Amino acid sequence: MPGSSSIPRDVSKLKFQISVSLDGFVAGPNPSEENPLGEGGEQLHEWVLKLAAWRQPHGREGGETNASSPIFEAATADVGATIMGRDMFGGGPGPWGEDPWQGWWGEEPPFHHPVFVLTHHEREPLELEGGNSFTFVTDGIESALTQAKQAAGGKDVAIGGGAEAIQQYLSAGLVDEMLLSVVPVLLGGGRRLLEGLAPDLGFEQVEVVEAPGVAHLLYRAA
Repeated sequence: MPGSSSIPRDVSKLKFQISVSLDGFVAGPNPSEENPLGEGGEQLHEWVLKLAAWRQPHGREGGETNASSPIFEAATADVGATIMGRDMFGGGPGPWGEDPWQGWWGEEPPFHHPVFVLTHHEREPLELEGGNSFTFVTDGIESALTQAKQAAGGKDVAIGGGAEAIQQYLSAGLVDEMLLSVVPVLLGGGRRLLEGLAPDLGFEQVEVVEAPGVAHLLYRAA
């Protein structure tokens, strides 16, 4: 069974949405700064990159509307803060250094709300344009969640990734909702989403939606 926590449940949900291959990977093998999702990993996100609902917040024109659009919009609606792991933020392992990495997203990331980065190394907060702020949390996942919920002001908190951060929150029994977007590709290696977790995570399936190039499976904590 999932672990217990001192953080009380409330109307604010902790949730995540992530694309996963048929063989259970959320990133391919051999990731690098040039290829952060590993070999073949970009295939997992082709379905969302086409959506107008994704393109607009990222400052891109055009895009299409299909069965994935309301799923993506619901997953990203009412989110007031995001938690992510060091791997997702980027910059490599170890101390941040004198000229620390600013993230993958340039001067104006697409979050437009506070982001809390799990790390073992202290760093001053980072303020960027568009209401984007990054706080670097060194004292664990529960501290990050407490800070994120306070910053979210009653809205939901999203786990942006990667796999290790999601696994920690699942193992602790803190996740309220997860949306797995299953893409019909085989990566054959890389980062598995559900590696090393207990057999019973305590979730029930509440919705399945078929869409072009992807199937969306929504689960909520029972």
